[in-house]
Amino acid sequence: MIRPTKCKTPRRPAPKKPSSNQKDPVGVYCRVRPLGVEDEECCIEVISNTTIQLHAPDGLKANRNGEFKETQYSFQKVLGIKTSQMELFQDIAKPLVDDLIHSKNGLLFTYGVTGSGKTFTMTGSPGQGGLLPRSLDMIFNSIGPYQAKRFVLKTDDKNGMEVQNQVDALLERQKRENQPTTVPKTPSRQRLDPEFADMINPEEACRVDEVDEDSSYSVFVSYIEIYNNYIYDLLEEAPYDPIKPKWNGGGTPQRQPNQEVIPPQSKILREDQNHNMYVAGCTEVEVKSTEEAFEVFWRGQKKRRIANTQLNRESSRSHSVFIIKLAQAPLDADGDNILQDKNQVSVSQLCLVDLAGSERTSRTRAEGNRLREAGNINQSLMTLRTCIEVLRENQMCGTNKMVPYRDSKVTHLFKNYFDGEGKVRMVVCVNPKADDYEETMLVMRFAEMTQEVEVARPVDRPICGFAAGRRQRNQAFKDELSRRLEERGGPVDAESTQSVMHQLLQNLPPLPASEITDPHDDVTLPASSMVLSS
Repeated sequence: MIRPTKCKTPRRPAPKKPSSNQKDPVGVYCRVRPLGVEDEECCIEVISNTTIQLHAPDGLKANRNGEFKETQYSFQKVLGIKTSQMELFQDIAKPLVDDLIHSKNGLLFTYGVTGSGKTFTMTGSPGQGGLLPRSLDMIFNSIGPYQAKRFVLKTDDKNGMEVQNQVDALLERQKRENQPTTVPKTPSRQRLDPEFADMINPEEACRVDEVDEDSSYSVFVSYIEIYNNYIYDLLEEAPYDPIKPKWNGGGTPQRQPNQEVIPPQSKILREDQNHNMYVAGCTEVEVKSTEEAFEVFWRGQKKRRIANTQLNRESSRSHSVFIIKLAQAPLDADGDNILQDKNQVSVSQLCLVDLAGSERTSRTRAEGNRLREAGNINQSLMTLRTCIEVLRENQMCGTNKMVPYRDSKVTHLFKNYFDGEGKVRMVVCVNPKADDYEETMLVMRFAEMTQEVEVARPVDRPICGFAAGRRQRNQAFKDELSRRLEERGGPVDAESTQSVMHQLLQNLPPLPASEITDPHDDVTLPASSMVLSS
């Protein structure tokens, strides 16, 4: 099915010493979209929930003298035409969101030929939300009560996180209120773009049960596209040309038909102090609800470069990357404020990537800009395949070849994931129509090869702080309360619970006098703290 890699000196890799960093294969899933026309010739058959079979079209068999044979390909799971968007999310993205909330990174991308259903899988449609909106919804359903106030946690320009005190955060909130276009207010579902409203049925809402209640969370999103191997920020506000301003007499500049918008400037990739790649100068918006995150995403989505081709009326001409960054900061011993130490903040991110479809220019009849775009798309996908091939060869043959991540912005941006910074998942989307057979076969070969690549399992990054002791004391109090209620027997109502709590509180040692009259008193507060912590 896949031609085996040839090694100069075939040998097994040297046995490695036991390590805490175990490896997991890249998770590859296959999604088959329905045929556009019922009586159209089909080249794909779902054999089981893990296997599909490709059939060469009759015309191709006749022309190639039976060169193409039926071939089977296996995946972690095959999702057929009856698979709902909710089932797709449960299998693929939900575990990554769970990891995100537990401070682990994840990378999920869709791959396939043009018109295979990649964007529908990632974004969805009204009533059939895809992986991206469902991931956002699950995040906010889980951390909703534990979110930090806006601007308490802030991203810096070096892919790090800063902590502001409550006063500074309040001043910044008041300052931003006078600039409504800078930080969008949380809209209602009715105010959302009708194409993007009501993506998810409330009955299908998901959440993570085990959320650290002694931490505070903030969510930041960014949205970029990689077009002709240049990176552009889809959330960046395009400034107007200052040379051609026009005024309407009221002191407010208005854009006129002849006023030019300054073209967006491409961004560069940089490496932070932890050797992770990031897009320098990229807009990161703090969002506080699913609806607000939807609005930010849709604002960037409208700027994506699409075009009409022979294969797809709205064909993506760029790779899009939506990054969800979750900052988790421990609370102080009282559980009231975030610790003012940025080194205690844990940052994890989930990257959702909608790759542009590979295509043959002979079929799309591309010319001019479309031809150039197709060439850059195919070149970047070829680099991705080359990186996967080299990774596979290094692991299977014990070689140490350099992986050419830098040959493309797509692979360079995500090199850390293949080096062990998080789980990697790929959804291979296929169109079963016979016309796509040869392109689909290439996609299948690449997908099967990708499954043979193993990625180091990331190490857990526990958060340090003083909250654990408070959490243990609270749990001990709850356990003792439950035991006393069980001893009493009978129904557990509000009156009986209050009675037992009153008894427990009476058993506590009396508090010493806590009034401080002398500014040099260094006895009263320590004595009170000792009693409360006992």
